[in-house]
Amino acid sequence: MPTPFKSDAFSFVDEFGPEKIVYLSTPAAGLEAIVVIDNVAAGPAIGGVRMAPDVGVEECFRLARAMTLKNAACGLRHGGAKSVIFGDPAMPMHEKERVIRAFAKGIEPLVDYIPGPDMGLDETCMAFVRDEIGRAVGLPAELGGIPLDEIGATGFGVAIAAEVAAPRAGLALAGARVIVEGFGAVGRHAARFLARKGAVLVGASDRRGAIYNARGLDIEELTRLRAQGASVAAHPGGDALGPDALLCAPCDIFIPAARPDVLRADNVETLDCKLVIEGANIPATAEAERRLFERGIVAAPDFIANAGGVICAAVEYAGGDATAAFAAIDEKIGRNMRKIIERADAAGVSLRDAATSLVEQRLRKMNATRRWHV
Repeated sequence: MPTPFKSDAFSFVDEFGPEKIVYLSTPAAGLEAIVVIDNVAAGPAIGGVRMAPDVGVEECFRLARAMTLKNAACGLRHGGAKSVIFGDPAMPMHEKERVIRAFAKGIEPLVDYIPGPDMGLDETCMAFVRDEIGRAVGLPAELGGIPLDEIGATGFGVAIAAEVAAPRAGLALAGARVIVEGFGAVGRHAARFLARKGAVLVGASDRRGAIYNARGLDIEELTRLRAQGASVAAHPGGDALGPDALLCAPCDIFIPAARPDVLRADNVETLDCKLVIEGANIPATAEAERRLFERGIVAAPDFIANAGGVICAAVEYAGGDATAAFAAIDEKIGRNMRKIIERADAAGVSLRDAATSLVEQRLRKMNATRRWHV
């Protein structure tokens, strides 16, 4: 019988991982962090580094598992991992640099982990990591990287997923009303790429507020407001709302693009849309996912829809450029969405269930090639 300690320490372990959970602490630099390397059967794990004050080990593991599923779904030669650094991402830059550099030295021995930018960090932070240990993705263009947040790689992939999934939800993108929960690095680019396809942004939110206008919002003006440090709620061209109120505002396509578990059992019933494209990682609880399916709302799962960032990172790591990255995102996400829609329709299951079964089959085949496997 396992001891209580062993039971707790290995409570996340299943046939796919995680391989390592590492706690980092450098008190002199103010560093406290968690690294989860979930699965490296396909190659060294790529996974973002997130800075936030309130992310625990379970959430970090769930994010790492999402990366494992994402990389396997896209057929990348990489496994999945994730890191979280405890701290306020708005801290002064000199403090942030000290913490990031200490983090980099902490992960230096973890040679099967390639870090990239995630919430709270950017290309400059990845340059600090590369300077310390010689490996990182999502680097500034000046260092030969593909600045995925700058070019909007993840948002582009979200738009591709929406384009493929829209007919399944009985929608055409032209004129479709879109709400973006989390108008940040992913959300604003998703809105921009969808607008190019004829969709209309009617709602957007950030941590401080939300804005809604059924006739449409000016995406560039919202982007300028955010760049100036203001909330989208300051936009004069709509009705200001609390961030949670946006969940019940009417739209055709809802894109959660911020923190995990935004959609939960206690609020999913208020959602008024036909299609959910999961721009954030793990934006819905399992209960919320089930209710979306039961209500007839088509939901494109995160590890399919928001894979643009990691595809871009893998292309960069292999020496490719932005043009190659966009082509790979278009091909891989479009193909995967069509495949899981076909599987879901044939089996009468949700897109998430169809995607999960497909990716787990691939993972089992990869794991079977390793020395130690079940």
